[in-house]
Amino acid sequence: MAETPALVPTLTGDFTPATEADWRALVGKTLGGPLFQGQAMRVAIECAGFTPGEADQLRRAMATFKFTGGVSHFKDKLVGGMVARGYPADFAQATFSQLEGFGSYGFPESHAASFALLAYASSWLKCHHPDVFCAALLNSQPMGFYQPAQILRDAQRHGVEIRPVCVNASRWDTTLEEKPDGSFAVRLGLRRVRGLAEADAVRLVALRGDVPYASLRDLWRRAQTPTGALSRLAEADAYLPSLGLQRREAGWAIKGLREAALPLFEQAGASELNEPAAGLKAMTEGREIVEDYSHLGHSLRRHPLALLRPALKDLGLVSCQAATAARDGQFVRTAGLVLVRQMPGTAKGVMFMTLEDESGETNVIVWRTLYEAQTRIALGAHLLGVDG
Repeated sequence: MAETPALVPTLTGDFTPATEADWRALVGKTLGGPLFQGQAMRVAIECAGFTPGEADQLRRAMATFKFTGGVSHFKDKLVGGMVARGYPADFAQATFSQLEGFGSYGFPESHAASFALLAYASSWLKCHHPDVFCAALLNSQPMGFYQPAQILRDAQRHGVEIRPVCVNASRWDTTLEEKPDGSFAVRLGLRRVRGLAEADAVRLVALRGDVPYASLRDLWRRAQTPTGALSRLAEADAYLPSLGLQRREAGWAIKGLREAALPLFEQAGASELNEPAAGLKAMTEGREIVEDYSHLGHSLRRHPLALLRPALKDLGLVSCQAATAARDGQFVRTAGLVLVRQMPGTAKGVMFMTLEDESGETNVIVWRTLYEAQTRIALGAHLLGVDG
């Protein structure tokens, strides 16, 4: 076995020519260690003397997700059978330990090949066509691990231009818009607007056709969009790109829309009805960002932590990028938005978090004792400061 690279260093030992040849035939493609259910079955049958039925029971134990201890029942027979057929005892024990290690999530080789193909294809697409990759992921939401805001920021870091939701440019899905240089910008779709019914959005797009809406009133009349849907578009700032209406301006204008004038006010051009424009106070940048997250789930403005950076710096909190780059053993304090929380069943109460600020992301391990002491913060905080 000396010439065959071992996936796990402990899977080495003194073999007879016959046992070495058998082992190479079984696990050569995985560099010396059994990884797949099919390999485990062949090892059990050919190296330990299992019957096909017993080997299938081993496979079933390896395929039982969230179930622990199933593989352990086969230890004596597997180790004893391998030793009886000439394999070193320590090697037989190491083989079983490896099977036991992934016994609760083992998978067949065909699944591994499929996963590998998906990973390769996704990586190729993200590398060569990040705009297409970004749009496809957004249109596939919700899909679990990565949040739309994280997908958008990653695309921007890779040079993709992201264009906001717009009543005159967006369709229901996120689309690609060709740029003068032949590359594409990503135009966010109306589906990003929280609370907007698909039927209202589809009607808005269909009745828009090739003639953009000239004003909010034009949109209201042509698309016959309910005022509730108009308000959600206003909250998402979807009138600003083409109609030039800020959130508050659009919200105020929507309140002035009415289905038909009362008889007393039929003269729409009467001077007393021409009220002066309302002088609405502009939102602060911070408020705009909060509204973006509330109604879109992301913001194309600055990252929220960029606004807090001076205060965080005064508190001794470094950026996520600096925390990630810190040397092993160095004490650091950082803060960020909580993107992901995970507590796998096999983690024994340990929680894994991903925090993000304007510089990037950093991973945090919350040990069980700390999690139990601060469960409410660990589970509920959107903005979190950590040290360690």
